[in-house]
Amino acid sequence: MSGAPARRRAAGLLAGLALAVVLGAGSALATLWLASRALPARDGWLFDARVGSAQAGPYTRALVAIGGLLALGRDETMYWLARTDGAGAPLRSRCRYRIAGPVPGARWWSVAAYADDHFLFANDAGRYAWGADAARDGRFEIVTGPLAPDDAPVAWLPTPGDRGLVLVLRLYMPDASVARDPHALPLPRVEPIGACR
Repeated sequence: MSGAPARRRAAGLLAGLALAVVLGAGSALATLWLASRALPARDGWLFDARVGSAQAGPYTRALVAIGGLLALGRDETMYWLARTDGAGAPLRSRCRYRIAGPVPGARWWSVAAYADDHFLFANDAGRYAWGADAARDGRFEIVTGPLAPDDAPVAWLPTPGDRGLVLVLRLYMPDASVARDPHALPLPRVEPIGACR
């Protein structure tokens, strides 16, 4: 008789522990998701000055750990993310986009396309980012999409499949003016090309 109540108590404790773990992990993930959406956006680009700095709190650090593996410190690199185009529509890999703007002030810079799982798109072209090699006369233009564009010359970033798309603009060793006031950086426009099915 004494074995049955002990088993019920143990089962109750295990169920309570499992519920606590699920609720704790769920609330942490929900907080991270909300925090990632609360960053200030400009023309579809998100920038958080706390990333890579001593001012980064636990949620900012957790966001970087989840989505920015191998991210460098703020004194070396600055990052902007775009999950939407300039009009606010979510970016999709099956669609074509033009990313164009002035060459950013930095020793080295790049624009890369990531899938919504925070990994680069596997592609036969072996192209994952463009930088100075996409620039002419102080400006650059990059096209994303699942198929190579017909018009040449074009810097093309392959984005196969049908999933969320995240663009990352990186500035390595940014100019002093950009490091001082990141929000003054002229950001590239992200515009859809044609209709997206």
